[in-house]
Amino acid sequence: MFVLKANVGKIDQVIRIVLGLILISLFFLLDGILKYIGIIGLVLVLTSFIKFCPLYTLFGINTKKEKN
Repeated sequence: MFVLKANVGKIDQVIRIVLGLILISLFFLLDGILKYIGIIGLVLVLTSFIKFCPLYTLFGINTKKEKN
């Protein structure tokens, strides 16, 4: 079974939720093709809740502080 190791920290998580909600609201406020930028907000909110970002893994980034 594949286990996702958390790599999104608390501050990063809050930022993702706030930006995600702002982008999701654009889906309802904008017209035309620009409104679909709001879908990116769904990705940000989802990655904040699962505490894992695949792009962070690709670039070797980890904002989660490890407990010793």
